Amino acid sequence: MFKWLILIIVLIALIKPVKYFLDNTLSVDTLNLISKFRDNALKVLIGLSTIFTCGVLIWIIFYIVSKGIGGIDIEFLTTAPFKDEGGVFPMIISTIWIVIIALLISTPIGIGSAIYLNEYAKAGKLVNIVRFAIESLAGIPSIIYGLFGLIFFVTMLKFNYSILAGALTVSIMVLPVIIRTTEESLKTVPRSYREGSLALGASKIRTIVRIVLPSAIPGILSGVILSVGRIVGETACIYMTAGMVPKMPETIMNSGRTLSVHLYLLAKEGISFEKAYATATVLIVIVAVINLCANLVAKFLNRNAEVK
Repeated sequence: MFKWLILIIVLIALIKPVKYFLDNTLSVDTLNLISKFRDNALKVLIGLSTIFTCGVLIWIIFYIVSKGIGGIDIEFLTTAPFKDEGGVFPMIISTIWIVIIALLISTPIGIGSAIYLNEYAKAGKLVNIVRFAIESLAGIPSIIYGLFGLIFFVTMLKFNYSILAGALTVSIMVLPVIIRTTEESLKTVPRSYREGSLALGASKIRTIVRIVLPSAIPGILSGVILSVGRIVGETACIYMTAGMVPKMPETIMNSGRTLSVHLYLLAKEGISFEKAYATATVLIVIVAVINLCANLVAKFLNRNAEVK
């Protein structure tokens, strides 16, 4: 390993001397040919990288779906689990509850924070502290969020193991994703949009609401979609706050088991790998449906913005 590292460092150090030698010794036509070859090689590498990434994703989805599709039927989707029998209907409801509540809490706070950082905040110590806090939150392991939720929401606030405790915990966990993606989306909106609106007499808040945010909707929804994926796939954090009761939650103050926790228990305990693959397939379908709905909403909002 150490020898390969030394070799890479030597090759990097030789790039500039070799380039200088070639530029001063080869003809213009030869240099153009080398440049074209280098560009084509780069295009091929980028294409192969794209194919490899898409191929891995397709292979994972195909493998899981092919293993799990045989275990999915009406009974599996509409009944509660009992030992190695039954289905995942309570888990689907618990998962949807946690996703909806978490997004209702984290999305407004995340978008509002991004608007403040990008549109109002001036460079200084306060902004640096806020950005550092956001970056720190993004790097905290999910088990730490779970411990915080267990101590604060479950114990101190006496929410017990409940859908609400789990949703509040994961809403804090996905805040950095929403804030960062929203802030970057706001930065892509041309400054001329803001200046034109202000020149016509619109207030700053009206400019942000009517001009800036509609233009940044695709990027904002990308952050929301990423958040949904993380919420749906979270196990440790939900396990420690929402619990693992395999029953239909009557209210958000009841404990519930999400699909990811159910999948973990099925695989870990060796109860039924067939049911585990079927649960994973349902999980993939739910994420795909949520992403599709988010994209349709984004197109609808963009169309309305263009009309206005």
